[in-house]
Amino acid sequence: MSLFTGAGVAIITPMHEDGSVNYEKFAEIIEDQINGGIDSIIVCGTTGEAATLSHEEHLSVIEACVKYVNHRVPVIAGTGSNCTETAIYLSTEAEKLGVDGLLVVTPYYNKATQKGLYEHFKMIADSVKIPMILYNIPGRTGCTMTSATVVKLCKEVENIVGVKDATGNMSEIANLMSLADGCVDVYSGEDALIVPTLSLGGKGVISVLAIVAPKETHNICQLYFDGNVAEATKEQIRAIPLVNALFSEVNPIPVKKAMNLMGKEVGPLRRPLTEMEPEHAEVLAKVMKEYGIL
Repeated sequence: MSLFTGAGVAIITPMHEDGSVNYEKFAEIIEDQINGGIDSIIVCGTTGEAATLSHEEHLSVIEACVKYVNHRVPVIAGTGSNCTETAIYLSTEAEKLGVDGLLVVTPYYNKATQKGLYEHFKMIADSVKIPMILYNIPGRTGCTMTSATVVKLCKEVENIVGVKDATGNMSEIANLMSLADGCVDVYSGEDALIVPTLSLGGKGVISVLAIVAPKETHNICQLYFDGNVAEATKEQIRAIPLVNALFSEVNPIPVKKAMNLMGKEVGPLRRPLTEMEPEHAEVLAKVMKEYGIL
C-alpha cells in the first residue's frame, strides 16, 4: 500500500521577520494546501529549510504539522542527516509525534559508498515501524544512490517502500522500474517530469510547484490516473515556465518569493539563503500572472 498517490507538497517553513518559525502562518498554509486538494504534506524537507532548523525546531514544526493536518492527508516528515545516529534520532522522534511516514535523504558531504548507503538507510528503517521513502538528490548532496541499491533496500527492508527521485534522469528511472518489478513506489522530485514519471509507473510527485498551485499539481496527476493523458500532458507543459522560474535560483528562494508575491506573508529565508535577485523576481511575477495565480 503506497503512502500516497498523486501530488505531495514539499511545504515551506514560514518565518517571522526575526527568523523564528511562524506557526500561525504555517497553519494557514496547510489549510490552503488541503483545500486545494493536495494528496500529502511533506514537512521539514529541503523546501522547509530543515538544514537551518535546530533539532528542537525541526521536531516542533513536525509536531505542529501533524496537529494542523489532523489526519486529513498523510504527513511525511523529512528526517535525513549525514549522520546516521542523528537521522535515527529525528526519525524515532517523528514517529512518536504521529507522522505517517518518513522521507530520508542520502547523507550529504560524507559521500558514502553504496554499501554505506544500504547500511545507513537500513539502520534508520529498523529503528521505526512506519514506512520510509528514500530521497535521491545527488545535485544537492554530492551522493548518488544507484537503482540497484534502491531496489535492494525496498526488497530487503520491509518498511522502505519507495524513492523520491530528483536526479532528472528519465533513463535511470526507467532502469529502476525495470529492476524493481513493482516493489518500489517512485515519486518524481522534479516538477517538470511529473507526467513522464507517471508514464513509467510512478505514484506521483513530491512537489515545489504545489506550494503555489496545489490544485493544478494535483490535477496533473489525477488527469493521468483517470486516463486523460493528453490533458495531463497539456497541464504539465503549461506549468513548465512557472517551474523554471521556481528553480531559477536555489530552492526555496523563489517559492518563498512567490508566496510573498501572492500576499501570503511567509517571511524571510534563513541564511545562508538570501532574497531573490530582482531580475529573477520580475520573471517569476510575470510567469505567475501568465499562469493565473497572481
